[in-house]
Amino acid sequence: MKKKNQLFRLMLEFIRFGCFTFGGGWSIVAQLQRTYVQERKILTDRELMDLTSVAKSLPGVMIGNVAMLFGYRQAGILGGVVCVLSISAPPFLILSVICLFYEAFRNNLWVSAAMNGMQAAVVPIILSAALSMTRASVGNLPGLAVAALCFGLYLTGAVSPLGLVVLGGLAGLAIGEFYERRGGHGAS
Repeated sequence: MKKKNQLFRLMLEFIRFGCFTFGGGWSIVAQLQRTYVQERKILTDRELMDLTSVAKSLPGVMIGNVAMLFGYRQAGILGGVVCVLSISAPPFLILSVICLFYEAFRNNLWVSAAMNGMQAAVVPIILSAALSMTRASVGNLPGLAVAALCFGLYLTGAVSPLGLVVLGGLAGLAIGEFYERRGGHGAS
């Protein structure tokens, strides 16, 4: 009975998340951060960052991967499937309706204005989650230096996103090795 209640709660929560996917996967991560890190304290910022990092490295849609990983963590394979289906159902239904009335929506000034307003409102939500997760993932001065370097390289376009991930991984290994040789102090 407890498992059914847990699955039902996950289903309702992920349907709610799926109803507000404006802004893409990062807006959902922000909702997960507020619900499961800040309010319910099921995850830490670091754990959510780890789930998101793994999800981004897998093929497929990042937020679907996050839903599967979180659901699996909470309730096994069935929990993962419930979370993926629940987060996917609302956008699927909304998109289906939009497709039916595409011609009417496409050139409607009011629909366009509402969408622009929603996109603008999502920016602070995403930034808030990004700042919280940054604090969790950049726990020391060398980590902050790597993040700043990668940010600069990303902005200039000097290195591809894949190259940045590889660079970050190699830098993390080097920093970990440095702290390991120093006796393990300062690594996060």
